[in-house]
Order: sequence, then C-alpha cells, then structure tokens
Amino acid sequence: MKILFTHRNFPAQFRHILEELVKDPNNEVLFLTNAKNDKTIPGVKKYIYGRKREVPKNCHRYLVPFEESVIHGQAVAEACIILRNQGFVPDVIFAHAWGNSLFLKDVYPDVPLIDYCEWYFRADSADILFANPNPNEDVRAKNRCGSAQMALDMFACDYGITPTHWQKEQYPKEFHNKIEVLHDGIDTEYLVPDNNVEFQIPNSDIKLTCEDEVLVYATRGLEPYRGFPQFMQVAEKLLKKRPNLKVVVAGKDRCFYSEPLPQGTYKELMLNKLDLDMSRIFFTDLLPYEDYRKLLQVASVHVYLTYPYVLSWSLLDSMSVGNCIVASGTEPVKEVIQDGYNGILCDFFNIDEIADKVEYVLDNPDKVQSIKENARNTVVEKYDLKKLMPRHIEIIKSFVKEKV
Repeated sequence: MKILFTHRNFPAQFRHILEELVKDPNNEVLFLTNAKNDKTIPGVKKYIYGRKREVPKNCHRYLVPFEESVIHGQAVAEACIILRNQGFVPDVIFAHAWGNSLFLKDVYPDVPLIDYCEWYFRADSADILFANPNPNEDVRAKNRCGSAQMALDMFACDYGITPTHWQKEQYPKEFHNKIEVLHDGIDTEYLVPDNNVEFQIPNSDIKLTCEDEVLVYATRGLEPYRGFPQFMQVAEKLLKKRPNLKVVVAGKDRCFYSEPLPQGTYKELMLNKLDLDMSRIFFTDLLPYEDYRKLLQVASVHVYLTYPYVLSWSLLDSMSVGNCIVASGTEPVKEVIQDGYNGILCDFFNIDEIADKVEYVLDNPDKVQSIKENARNTVVEKYDLKKLMPRHIEIIKSFVKEKV
C-alpha cells in the first residue's frame, strides 16, 4: 500500500499507526507536515511543507481559523502536486481535518480520504459555553465560523475517525454516518505501574519515589482549558497544609486551546497571584516520554481538569499506570471515569472540593487501591493499543482498491 498522511504536527495522533504500517515492507508511507522538528519514525518518509504566508492582520477575526486552514491546505496541495508529478499516487490518504485535507480531493480526486476528526466548533460549542454560559451574538458568530473548513472536509472525505463518543457528538448529525469512534490507543504494556521507579526533577538533584507524597499535573499546556488556574489554587492550599507534599507541573508554558492573555502567561499570572512554597513546586516543561512515564508512576495523586473539550492522552496514560485520579466531572471525563469506581470526580471550579478529594486520596491509600486497579483495568479493556490497532489498519485497507 501507498499511504499519505498529513498533519500540521509530526507524528501527532498518527504515531502508533505509522509504526504499525511500516512493519510491512510492502507499505510506502509518506507524511506531509509543517512541523520543523527532528522527530523521525524509521520507514516513514517525512516531508515538510512550507506556508507561503501567515494570516494577515486585517483578516476578519471570525475568519482567522479558516484563513489559517486555507494557508495550510494550499501548501499541502502544492506539495502533493509535486509528489503526483514525480509519480506518487497514494492508495489512501489519512489527514488531520485541520485544513491539511481541504484541497486533497482536487489533487487526488480518485484517492479515498480518511479524516481524523478532532473537534467541531459550533455556535453553542460546549467548551465555549462552559466558561461563558451566556455568550452574546458576536461570540456565537465567531464560534459558528470556527469549523467552516471542517464542514468542507466532512463533505469531501470518504470516512472519519474520532477518539471518543463525546467528540463525535459535537459534529452535525448529517455527518455521523461517516464518523467512527475509535481511540488512538494506549500502550498499556509500556505504561504500567512501577512502585520502584524514581523520577528526577530536571536540572536538580531531587529524586521522587512512590514513597514520597507527590501531586501531579501533566498536560500539554498551562492554560484554562486544562484547569491550570484551578490546579494552582489547589496546590497553594495543599502546600500550606501538608509539609511533605511535592507538586510537579509538567506542561509547556503556553496556550494551545485557550485564548492567551494580552500580556504574560497563565503561569506568570498564578505565580504572582498566589502564595506558594516554591521549594516544593516544580515546573518541568514538556518531558521526554520516558521521564513523563516515570512522573506518572511516582504520582500519589494526579489532578486532571478539562473543559468539555477533547480528552487528553494524559488521563488515560495515568490510568494505565494505575493512578488514582481526581478529575473534573465534565463530559469527556465522564465517558471514561465512573466516580468512586475508577477515579474520583469533582466540580471543575470548586477549589475546596478538589483539594479535599486530593487529601482523601493522600490520606487513604488502602481505600483507593481498588480505584487504582479499576483505572488500569478500564484502559486495558477499552483503550489498549493492541486491541484497537487492528481496526485502524482494517479501515485503511478497506479503502485500498485491489490492483489488477
């Protein structure tokens, strides 16, 4: 098979699929990306496309996401024209529906297109309403335009895959018949409990073990969508009450989903606002994957907070290593966690409740042992990579026409 993947980032959600496909020497796998990183996957031919320009400053603010998608889509299409002229015609295309797939059907009209469907913004988009339950017409209009390119993608694609039922529900019902719920998969053989592991705080001589009292926050960005301000307020309360507590915050000091502040970052804002014992709170930035695993393994409790938005891998990763997680009772989380069975749910905005439930976990390790075991079992049973990967490959193969 010849398979073309494209995503602004690399390898993004496609890492496991790519690694599986290149195991077959008969497969030719190309990946078009705008990510100028040094990441590689042996056997995958990585091509970096260049954008001709940025979104102009005078672009109507409703249309900024669409303009950005068009810029990426145009760059991908032009790269594919070059590939086509060189003789490369894929059997199937798998694209992240974030602009990259916008014009692929114009370059390869007869090639099946599978879209990775991550999120569909609506006028009443759940993530926007969460923080602003009564948006005015201006906000609703901007939201409505947020998925203009996604609607075009959904009309053009032959099939779509989305990780959770919650994410599928955000798409208009007209598209549901071509979207399958299929999670990317969690490597439960790598992400395992380990009571003997040590996690070293970067750029220090401090090592944490499972004997320490460790509160963990681990997500992509330190931003409101992932409850960073709420977590920091929880950390402030608990550091004052528990002299042995260590707090580790793993994530990049930037916004990936939330609107950035006019000046500074949310980390700077919270550090200036709160009274924190900085000798016991550690910011690690994004961690290498092995260190990230060790951090999850030494966690006494992991707080995971999210708007009603896409579900982070970090939640399932942490469950896979057998953590007791205190999580927001928001829709994407409730698809995975049953309160008191495989995790503990709380009100996203209730700082006292979150802190109390974290303390309950720290003070009652025996009582939460079954929750930790059930957390891992949930991931093994429903989200295990080896169980889900055959279906991913089956979908790709189902769109490949037999060559005569």
